[in-house]
Amino acid sequence: MFTGIVEETGRVVDFAPPGQGIEAWRLCVSAERVLEGASQGDSIAVDGCCLTVVQLDGGRLTFDVLEETRRLTHFSQLQPGSAVNLERSLRFDGKIGGHFVTGHIDGLGTIEAMERRGNDTYLKVRASAGSGRYLVPKGSIAIDGISLTVAEVAGDSFAVWLIPHTLEVTNLRGYRAGDTVNLEFDLLGKYVEKLLPGRRD
Repeated sequence: MFTGIVEETGRVVDFAPPGQGIEAWRLCVSAERVLEGASQGDSIAVDGCCLTVVQLDGGRLTFDVLEETRRLTHFSQLQPGSAVNLERSLRFDGKIGGHFVTGHIDGLGTIEAMERRGNDTYLKVRASAGSGRYLVPKGSIAIDGISLTVAEVAGDSFAVWLIPHTLEVTNLRGYRAGDTVNLEFDLLGKYVEKLLPGRRD
């Protein structure tokens, strides 16, 4: 479980396909802050996707990535040098500054607009068809693992506002219209949808 408050952006060192006795894709990321107290087996959100640390080597973290995970996220576009958002899993004695984020990506979104408006930035994203039912104004959304507040909803598209600090500490600063992002919708909305059809009056 995570909060959607990104601790730092790391850099992809390598993303290697299965082979030579390794059965999964291997993602190696350089990091600093999230290395503090990290150990093999820990969960870390990488662009909002919960991954397990399989190796620690100096300033690098290595994760196994399933083919399904690669298919359902924008990980297929990662290459050496790509910036990724990193967050350690929630501690029971820690702060919850965002919202509950599971690290299980629901799908991809495509950036429709990213515009500077005054001191802030307007970001509009189109989610997959039918996803609009999970979006409500003033509700929560995780974009690449970043906890954000939905400002507008129009069908399957939604918009959020980004403060300068968010752009400074996350990988969103490098995105443009047409780029894809990982999306995780609010857990509460998904449970409500699941429970309502079975509700009895």
